[in-house]
Amino acid sequence: MISKVPDMPDLICFRYNPGPRRKGNKIIGNPVESKYGVSHDQIIDAYSQSLKHGVKRFGIHTMLASNELNYEYMVDTTRMLLDIVERICDKLDITFEFINIGGGLGIPYIPDTNPFDLDAMATETARLFKKFKETNGWAPKLYMESGRYITGPHGVLVTSVINHKNTYRKYIGVDASMSALMRPGMYNAYHHIHIHEKEASHLLSKVDVMGALCENIDKFAVQRELPNTIEGDILVIHDTGAHGHAMGFNYNGHLRPKELLLRENSSIELIRRAETMEDYFSTLTFEPKSLTFEEI
Repeated sequence: MISKVPDMPDLICFRYNPGPRRKGNKIIGNPVESKYGVSHDQIIDAYSQSLKHGVKRFGIHTMLASNELNYEYMVDTTRMLLDIVERICDKLDITFEFINIGGGLGIPYIPDTNPFDLDAMATETARLFKKFKETNGWAPKLYMESGRYITGPHGVLVTSVINHKNTYRKYIGVDASMSALMRPGMYNAYHHIHIHEKEASHLLSKVDVMGALCENIDKFAVQRELPNTIEGDILVIHDTGAHGHAMGFNYNGHLRPKELLLRENSSIELIRRAETMEDYFSTLTFEPKSLTFEEI
């Protein structure tokens, strides 16, 4: 694969997949089944080939967890990368500028769940790096990708009740759909919902909260106990700051909603306008042109 790179960079970073040596968590799944990464048996050869092609600087990456609330899993991932770095360095006499343990730091989507213990992770990770430096005389930097941890808790999807349906279950229909938040439909992910101006002490019903797409998985909650609603009630769906708008789509002609920023002084700023039908059809507005096979 390296021979297919037209201009080899000075810095290269391979993604390491440990295979059966580690267990992925519930969301990421079994590393053996992952399409990502260089296997354990291939990793030394990958860096050896990059050396032969003139690479001078090195990093290594992995990602084995998503929304992980057990900090020890992330510490174990750091330990794993430092161990494989020592193995590679021993074989090839190179040093690494950084290790990247990827993403995975979780947030407590379900109320009263213990949050990720970042302080404990930092303390134990620092011990690992100290020991590595004492043994090797140098240590790489630590990188991580903590988008969910930083942005996830700071976004909500606000939607209105537009209808009700009682068949085999009770359904609440809302004016949003999974085109604005696909995690519950795609992953069966839990997002806490509260109904504006209605406390949990109100009369409760077990309901499915539904969007309007022609997909049965277009659900924000399944058999969730919520206060009884009427049309026009406002539902606030929590913790959508990481995988809401960024995963949006336009299936069934649903348009992405506007985004508002609530500032610390309680002012509200429009930071993204709502999509329009003109936006939806914009890529179809152009001068027709016949193409040859070479131009396609």
